[in-house]
Amino acid sequence: MRLLVIEDNPRLSALLVELLNDQSYAVDAAATVEDARAALAVATYDLIMLDLALPDGDGGTLLRELRQRGHAVPVLVATARAEVVQRVTTLDAGADDYLVKPFSSEELLARVRALLRRPRQTEDPVIAAGNVSLDTATVSVTIGATTLDMPRREVTVLETLMRQRGRLVPRRALEAAVYSCDSEVTGNAIEAAVSRVRKRLETHGANVAITSMRGLGYILADKPA
Repeated sequence: MRLLVIEDNPRLSALLVELLNDQSYAVDAAATVEDARAALAVATYDLIMLDLALPDGDGGTLLRELRQRGHAVPVLVATARAEVVQRVTTLDAGADDYLVKPFSSEELLARVRALLRRPRQTEDPVIAAGNVSLDTATVSVTIGATTLDMPRREVTVLETLMRQRGRLVPRRALEAAVYSCDSEVTGNAIEAAVSRVRKRLETHGANVAITSMRGLGYILADKPA
């Protein structure tokens, strides 16, 4: 099981990661909304632990984004905000559970176990963006009626951009995705891979395109009409 802890307090985050690691969970940590988005762009999680008060935004906004994009991952909100109105608003926004700080390790682990026991919704393995379709189960890409033969590295780049369609994907998010499936990636490999994917989209008549944002990252979006 892979978990994502989104918590900006370094000491608490380290304690949570250690606690969950001791229970044999694989745990990633993010301290900001931006870091969390980057992690979610390249990894699939079985549960997210989310603080609401983050330095660059409200965790509730990230929660609503997840639900609006169809992500069914269980979300356990762990926050110091104890007001009933806040609890109701957060649960209505899509949280699966709400835990008020400070909390005991035993209760936290019990709630994590309870959420992980719940049946998961089956997510469609096919991602679509315009006339581009990517089947994550078979790792195949089609544009219109044409099936492309693409190396895994390029498929990973395309999948990461498609999952964040219309949003800026930081270069580091692409690096994390590609490095996770190919440890030999070095130097300008990301730029080269993006360039090859862009050329494939153009050659085969895709109605979406990749735009480079110098110094920031890349965006996959619809071509202008």
